[in-house]
Amino acid sequence: MQEFTDTMTSAETIHQQLAFLMELDRLKSVIRQSPLANRSRRENSAEHSWHLAMFALVLSEHAERRVDAAHVVKLLLLHDIVEIDAGDSPIHASGTDKAALERAERAAAERIFGLLPPEQAERFLALWWEFEVGETPEARFAKALDRLQPLLVNTHAGGGTWTENGVTEAQVGERYGPAIRGGSSALWEAAAAQVRLHFSTVA
Repeated sequence: MQEFTDTMTSAETIHQQLAFLMELDRLKSVIRQSPLANRSRRENSAEHSWHLAMFALVLSEHAERRVDAAHVVKLLLLHDIVEIDAGDSPIHASGTDKAALERAERAAAERIFGLLPPEQAERFLALWWEFEVGETPEARFAKALDRLQPLLVNTHAGGGTWTENGVTEAQVGERYGPAIRGGSSALWEAAAAQVRLHFSTVA
């Protein structure tokens, strides 16, 4: 009887996990404002999350404080899943109701992670919240990379969203600088150099 019960429990666990994983397929359809570096189209949120995970694996040695790169990867793979329900909120958008967005994202996190078995859902929700709060070294570094990736894409795409939204060099510093610097002063120094180079060529 115990073996039968364990088999049923395992089957239900797998069913819930597969349902969650298939729900994530919808993230591929969430189109962000950022273009691909080759300017052929805009990236989607699934591509953004994958790219950020690679940023973490490659750049973790430059974090302001020692970080667990695998933990940073987990935060980055999970942090934008809520966009399946809440959509993408562009950094340069004006008039965004931040309180309403936070409520929508929290509801999305609870629904989507709630598809998983309870213990796993709780762990994933805690990781998502760790990123949102941004207090651990890993979360600060993850947030730095979340700003660094679109910054680099814009410098390689002729301005990208900066050109579309009339963003100035000073505004780039204000909107990207604090988060990147908070996770890695070395990466901000490198990023700022690319920003200066970009704006010097379009001036």
